[in-house]
Parts: sequence; C-alpha cells; structure tokens
Amino acid sequence: MQEAFSASLSVHHPSSSLDVTLSLPSDMGFDYVTLMLQDIERFEMERKDREESEEEMRRFRNDLNRSIYDQNFARYIMNVPEQEWNNYGDNYERPYDGNMVESQNEGFRVYVKGLVSEERIREMKVTVGGVGVAICDFWNNLVLELRKKLDGTEFMTGEMAGVEAVIHGLNAALSLDLKRVTLFVDDFLVYQFITGRQQPGQSKLGTKVNEVSLLQKRFTYFQPSFAARNDMSFVFKLARDAIVSQITWPVETSNGKGLKETCMICFEDTDATQMFTVDGCFHRYCFSCMKQHVEVKLLNAMVASCPHEGCNTEVTIDSCGKFLDPKLVEIISNRKKEASIAVSEKVYCAFPRCSALMSKSEVLQYTRTVMLVAEQSGARKCVKCHRFFCIYCKVPWHFDMTCIDYKRLNPHPAREDAMLNTLATKKRWRECIKCKHVIELAGGCYHITCRCGFEFCYTCGAEWRNKKPTCSCPIWDEPNIIHNRQRRQ
Repeated sequence: MQEAFSASLSVHHPSSSLDVTLSLPSDMGFDYVTLMLQDIERFEMERKDREESEEEMRRFRNDLNRSIYDQNFARYIMNVPEQEWNNYGDNYERPYDGNMVESQNEGFRVYVKGLVSEERIREMKVTVGGVGVAICDFWNNLVLELRKKLDGTEFMTGEMAGVEAVIHGLNAALSLDLKRVTLFVDDFLVYQFITGRQQPGQSKLGTKVNEVSLLQKRFTYFQPSFAARNDMSFVFKLARDAIVSQITWPVETSNGKGLKETCMICFEDTDATQMFTVDGCFHRYCFSCMKQHVEVKLLNAMVASCPHEGCNTEVTIDSCGKFLDPKLVEIISNRKKEASIAVSEKVYCAFPRCSALMSKSEVLQYTRTVMLVAEQSGARKCVKCHRFFCIYCKVPWHFDMTCIDYKRLNPHPAREDAMLNTLATKKRWRECIKCKHVIELAGGCYHITCRCGFEFCYTCGAEWRNKKPTCSCPIWDEPNIIHNRQRRQ
C-alpha cells in the first residue's frame, strides 16, 4: 500500500529534484490500510447499487413506454369503424418496437405533498418531515408513487417541505424521461412560489424555489395547478407514512418482530397495529385514547374530531369499529342519520321488528322502483326489511282497501299504541300535533317548543303564534319553576 501511495505521488510530482517518501504513522494505533479497504468496499457497493438502480429504472421506463403504446393502440382500435373491423380486424397488428419516445409525447400528472410534524418518540419530542409523490398518466392511472423522509426538519416550515416535495416530484418525473407534466399542489403559498407570483422571504427557501425553476426548464411542457385537499389525499397519506416510518422502532414480540409507536395523548409506547389513523389528516393515536375521546364526544351529542391541536378533521363513526362496541357504532350511526333528517321528513317502518328510520323522499324514491302509483296510494316499501306499509296509517300496507276503509274497520289503535296512549295519559305526556313526537315536561313553564319547531301549550296543546299563546291556560305553575331552579343549583 505504501508503494502504491509512493507511485501515485511520483506521478503527480515527476521532478527528480524532489524526493518524496510516504510514511504512515504506526505509533497512533490507527489502521490506515483497513480504513482504505473499507472505503474501497463501500465505493464498490455504492457503484453496484447505482448500476442496479439505473438498470431497474431503464426497465421501468421501458415498461411505461410499452404500457403507453398499448393504450394508444387500444384507443386506435376502438375508433376503427365496425364494418372495417369486421373486414380487416384479423390483420390489425402493430408490435412494440422498443421506441423510448412514447412517454415523452404524453402528458402526465405529478401530485406532491410535503409535511412537517412534531411527534414523540418515547420521552423525546422530535420534528420530522415527509414527502409524498404520485405520478399518474393522463387518465389518472397510477404510474409511480414514492415517499421519502426530509432531513433537517427541526428548522423547516410547512412551505419549505412543500417546495421540497415539488423538487422530489419533478426529479422523479425526469428520471422516467417524462417531458410533459402538470404539477398539482394543495398549498396555496407553495403554488404562489413556483408560479413566481410571490417571492420567498428567506434565502434558503429562495434557493429551493430557484432549484424548482431550473427543473421546470427541463420539461417541454410544465403547468402548475392548485388542487383541492380532497384530490390530494393519497399523496398526503404517502407523506404521512414517511413520517410514521421515522417515529416507529422495531421490537421483539411473542409473535416475532413488530413495531412500536408513542401515542401523543397518553405518551405510552404502543404496538403500531393498535394505533388508529384518522381518515383525512392521518394523525395517529392509540385505540384506548381514541375510544375515550370519541365516546365522550358522542355522549355529549358532539361531533368527534381529530384530537391533534388545530386539526378539525371529523372522525367518522364507521372508521371506529376497531375500538368501539359494534352496537354503539350502530346506535351512533342511526342517531347521526336521525339528526340529518328534518323532523317533518322522518318516517319509521311500521313493522315493530324493523322500525327502520327513513326520510319521506328516500322511501318514496325507493318505492317508485316497484310501484309507479306509490305517491298517490300512500304505500311505501321499507328500504331495510323491504316490506310494504302505509305512510298515513302507520300500519302494514292494506292492499285491498283505502285508508278510510281501513280506519273504519279498525277504529281502535293497535295494542302497542293503546299502551303508549295509556301511559302518556297517566304521565301527562303531550303529543306534538305537527310531528307526533311525545314530550314530557320535567320542569319549567308550559310554553313548549318541539324539536320540529312547533310551539304549543303543554296544558291543552293549543298552538303558540308569534311567541304568544292562543289559549287562556296559565303559563307556569310556581312549583315547577322553583323545583327547576333548585335542581340547577
């Protein structure tokens, strides 16, 4: 090795008047030979990896060109007239010749998203960032997707991460030899930067924006576009996955190897499979914390949103099946549907074992698929049990008689209705004449405002108009008011 160094130096310094002797210190306990061999081995490994990566990219570009060629040829065949196809269809052939210009003539869509987030790894708070990139063809078929972590995120802003995502996306498109791209971003400030409508303030961000400008010039067609958040959910997830990959660590479990992650609410180290991801924002929390959070919100008749500070993404009940009781999920889903239907529009199936909630327009539309005169007859088909009932009489459908005839033959209410009426009379409940909802007065005055908006007197049922009674009943009894006040105290 020393001879090699000496020979190298003699090449660079051929003068005979300069005698150079290389002496490697041996008294410092440092093995230079081993270090150099390790460097050579590392360089060789990097060279092989680079060659394999380049070969893999060549195969990918070839497959992409072949796919584009096949799609174009398929569209050409679809436009061939029927008569011509019948006569000459068997002779149509155009084999792929390996020409690599197909992708350069096509337009592609590049979706990018950069994220920076403060997370926790055990007892330590860390700032991590990630990039998501998805490249699609003109018909939005996925061509390539990638996710990468961002370095130096402790000093990075969301706008910087967004510009970094643009750079990664454009470089990925160039590696596929794409020449015509439309770039989609959902950060308006990033969009302003790359279109030149606003100049970045800090020099580091300005350097990155200039890098984007240089990359743009390598395309024959480049068009930035501002996209809605909903259209970017898949690259948002890729960027979030890149973040999650940095805050999980491998552990040995009874079932083999697994991953652990720290919940940002309880700060417990949790199995990654027991972490819940909020749809839309992709913030992650353990099942136990999410269960408590969602149940408290639902019990207080509130919409559950993501617990992350400043995030207003709604937690959908259907996605909570992993940690909520299935019966509770069904109950809450029904409550949500009930709240979404106006009181005057609500209809319940007349069969007690079903009692499905529907809106009048929903059940009418469903019934029209099997009965053209549904609106005139009053017959409705339940969307759940698929049996017919009368929307006016609230009973199973009376096929061979009108509502008047049915009520004449059945003057007395059904057994269940009779029991309810008896109980209502005993408890002094009052039925709203507009929506038929039964109301109990626990305390307060006798001016009742039903949930359907109808106002009436609880004593006699007379309507209130313009916030005034139409009857002469007393507005309150003092014991009700005093009792209500004491209970509130």
